[in-house]
Amino acid sequence: MRKIPVYYYSSSSNLTGRFAEALAHLDERRVLNLARADVRRSEPTGPWVLLTPSYKAGNAAEVTLPAGVRAFLRSPLTRRRMVGIIGSGNRNFGEYYQAAARDLSQRSGRPVLFEFELSGTREDLERCAEILGRLDEALDDVRHAG
Repeated sequence: MRKIPVYYYSSSSNLTGRFAEALAHLDERRVLNLARADVRRSEPTGPWVLLTPSYKAGNAAEVTLPAGVRAFLRSPLTRRRMVGIIGSGNRNFGEYYQAAARDLSQRSGRPVLFEFELSGTREDLERCAEILGRLDEALDDVRHAG
């Protein structure tokens, strides 16, 4: 069964990156870092999931979606192939906690599959891997039915 790749962006704190790399280790899933220019300029060849942090900390004028993610999503094909979003955030952001994932979900019509705080916990990793595994199975069923 094909495992859907996860494209992620992480700031210099690398909290989101640590989660993505731990997910790859736990689940043997391909994760691609959007901080790399070659990854940002690529287009996924099939379904993929976005893992994005939120940076809004209370300023309504602040942009929530990281620039690397916005650059990657400029391609209509890339946007069409996105099947879900995983959000990372900080509860200290209050009402803006998970703002990037939730706003993008609303605009794209793609579901938020999972949310976690900071770099997540072991339980977060296991739960996220389980959700992605079910998504892999569902998409595999669709591929074999068609």
